[in-house]
Amino acid sequence: MSPVRRSLVRVLPLLLSALLAGCGAPAPRDGAERDIREAVADWSRTPPARLAGIPLEGWAYEVSAVRRDGAAATARAELRYRLSGYDAAAAGSAREVRLTRDGGRWHVTGDRAAPGALPQLWDQGPVAVVRGAHSLVLGVGQEAGTLSAIAAEADRAVPAASAAWPGPWAGRAVVLVPGSLERMAELLGRPAAEYRGMGAVTTGRVGAAPAPADRVVVNPQGWAELSPSGRGVILTHEVTHVATRAATTATTPLWLSEGFADWAAYRGTPATPEQAAPALARAVRRGEVPGAPPRSEDFAFGGDPEALARAYEGAWLACRLIAGRWGEGALVDLYGRAGREPWQVAVRGALGVDPDALTKDWQEALRAEFR
Repeated sequence: MSPVRRSLVRVLPLLLSALLAGCGAPAPRDGAERDIREAVADWSRTPPARLAGIPLEGWAYEVSAVRRDGAAATARAELRYRLSGYDAAAAGSAREVRLTRDGGRWHVTGDRAAPGALPQLWDQGPVAVVRGAHSLVLGVGQEAGTLSAIAAEADRAVPAASAAWPGPWAGRAVVLVPGSLERMAELLGRPAAEYRGMGAVTTGRVGAAPAPADRVVVNPQGWAELSPSGRGVILTHEVTHVATRAATTATTPLWLSEGFADWAAYRGTPATPEQAAPALARAVRRGEVPGAPPRSEDFAFGGDPEALARAYEGAWLACRLIAGRWGEGALVDLYGRAGREPWQVAVRGALGVDPDALTKDWQEALRAEFR
């Protein structure tokens, strides 16, 4: 081997080690960036005064990046917080914090949702707070009487959900009431058309431990169109989703999740299948008995409203059948098993039958109910 080649053999590993070490080392921060980060840290030690009525704890901004433009700067940060007494886990929000330099110091001038991130309710305006016995209602652009009425409804919904779902959960609900359908859609990051006609929806991850920071978000337009009994059903349905969240996983059939929530909402009410399942009743009387429980795509909004209604009604009547024939405890057991076992195993373990037999029993029950 030539002397040149031997030298290269010795030098190349050293160069490679230096390059790898450089890739793993964080880029040095200049003094201005450190000052900007410190300014954000000082500003975010306590929540803004305009949020004083909201029971916040664990409020903190963690800066991940800084961009400077002369005497102005933008810091990308992750906001973490809890609603005291309601959230078992912290909620997160990607934010952009704006700063300016004045007199040699950096000052925060405001913050907003980062591009592509969902806004917080308080980004839409001043937040009014109503505390119920089992609920916390936060609203923007709503009259105090409206928020108090929603809190009263939530206070009835929480015990109803607890009676249907004996599994562990927080036993309280957070309800957000934005100023319009469009504002609701902004909070959820979806087109407003998907929520038109709906009274409320629930946010949150499934199968989280500890329990995620769920929110029931009210559509003020749809809510105003509901009857008093309809409001009770809708809110109990959504709160039941909150109650069952930790037991719900990707393996839980959507029809079981939605049907259980409706079963909890109608449980204890005088509503009959004829009254609460008119779309499915019409279909069965036309000879259109469903061939199987509703699929996940059957619950998608924005399509045929009659088909969507049949999906929810069929899911409710399936859960109603299970509770009536095998007992409420068996329905709860099935829900818990479905989140941790294959569906066939869950059905056999909770009900002692296979899924095909359950489907046939449900079809026969529909024919008998709507003959």
